[in-house]
Amino acid sequence: MASVDECRQALQELASRLEANAERNGMVNLDRTLACRLTDLGTAFHGRISGGRLIGLEDGDDPKAKIALSTTSDDLITLVQGRLDLPKALAARRVSISASPFDLLKLRKLI
Repeated sequence: MASVDECRQALQELASRLEANAERNGMVNLDRTLACRLTDLGTAFHGRISGGRLIGLEDGDDPKAKIALSTTSDDLITLVQGRLDLPKALAARRVSISASPFDLLKLRKLI
């Protein structure tokens, strides 16, 4: 099981990757709150996706987040490292994303 600090670092790496993808693919019109819930640690992080960038990442949950990702700490780490394919993880129910269909399409452009 990964630690909370390792998960925080992985989310920072994800934020950097999203920013690079937003710059390369052009701005993505997506401005939504985001929550990442780690089921095995009983903790969460929240922030905002704005212009394809993940900003304001903080500890704690946002129950009203428009986009919510739930997974285990280890799956978050392997997902961010690129060793876990997101579509396969979603199909295997290792990762759950709650968002509108339009937001999912926009997220796909960023990831």
